[in-house]
Amino acid sequence: MKLHLLTILGLSLSLLFTACDDEDTTSNETMAGETAGETAGETAGETAGETAGEAAGEEAGTEAGAEAGTEAGTEAGTEAGEVAGEEMTPGTIVEVAVANGSFTTLVAAVEAAGLVDLLSGEGPFTVLAPNDDAFAALPEGTVEALVEDANNGGTQLAGILQLHAVVGTAVMSGDLSDGQVVATANGDLTVGISAEGVVTFTNGNTTATVIAADIEASNGVIHVIDTVLLPAMDETPTEKNIVETAIDAGNFSTLVAAVEAAGFVDVLTGEGPFTVLAPTDDAFAALPEGTLDMLLADAEMGGSQLADILNLHVVVGTAVMSETLEDGQVVTTANGELTVGVTAEGVTFTSANSVASVVAADVTATNGVIHAIDAVLLP
Repeated sequence: MKLHLLTILGLSLSLLFTACDDEDTTSNETMAGETAGETAGETAGETAGETAGEAAGEEAGTEAGAEAGTEAGTEAGTEAGEVAGEEMTPGTIVEVAVANGSFTTLVAAVEAAGLVDLLSGEGPFTVLAPNDDAFAALPEGTVEALVEDANNGGTQLAGILQLHAVVGTAVMSGDLSDGQVVATANGDLTVGISAEGVVTFTNGNTTATVIAADIEASNGVIHVIDTVLLPAMDETPTEKNIVETAIDAGNFSTLVAAVEAAGFVDVLTGEGPFTVLAPTDDAFAALPEGTLDMLLADAEMGGSQLADILNLHVVVGTAVMSETLEDGQVVTTANGELTVGVTAEGVTFTSANSVASVVAADVTATNGVIHAIDAVLLP
């Protein structure tokens, strides 16, 4: 019995330990399975999440990139189109001249003469455009005198500018030939083409050389020239005498006052003919301070100083045109002789004590001709 109880007890203990071992093994296996499952699930979930995230990110990035690219491309294309459009469509004659930057004096002259609207019109026009250096080469005070005349209703500036414009056609340089006559809005110009291909325009009074050709505008073409062309003013008919012409010009007010003070009005409104070298207002202003007042006072007191000076500026009995003058020629005035100087820079008259340059030639009147000068000649 004792052995039997021990045996039963041993078997019971054996069964107990076996049951415990099975339970532990099952528990461990379950935990391991859960752990593996969790790991696999997390890995699979992360992989799937990353893959889905990357795919969504790529799709969103592609869409954003495509949108940004389209927007940038459209903007760049529009800008390029606008630039190309601007390059394909230049402005008018006036706009091109303004944008160029080397025609500031010409543009100011066009504005003063009231020709902006004309040269901004349909055209077509061919414009011979003197650059700023060409205007600067004119005798000092010329541009100012022309602008002042225009501001006072005069037509000298407009007449000069019209000599530089061909209306109704855009004449390209390749269409020009040597000896060709071009009709401008204020007279004819003759084309000269040298063996070297240098192109010039002349009216017999002045000659200009083309230094840049075929600058296209929406309403014509511009050829840049190195000289301001001056019209032959004697071809313009007039119905005014010397004094009336001087008054009408607007830049001889001091001369007119001096002529009145010296009692010369009746003489210079007479039959003539006369050649008058007419100092501009700037010329009188350049005299030493007080000189003019002294001369006027002397004339009022019956003195002859002012009359003597004015007589040195008058040739009686002939109207001497500029084209007849020669270098070294001696001209006899009503109060002595003057020596003529003719150079590439222009015409001068020299007395014993002074020199004056012609700033505007051949202003005709019914009884003679006026040449405007930049200094008062002194006997």
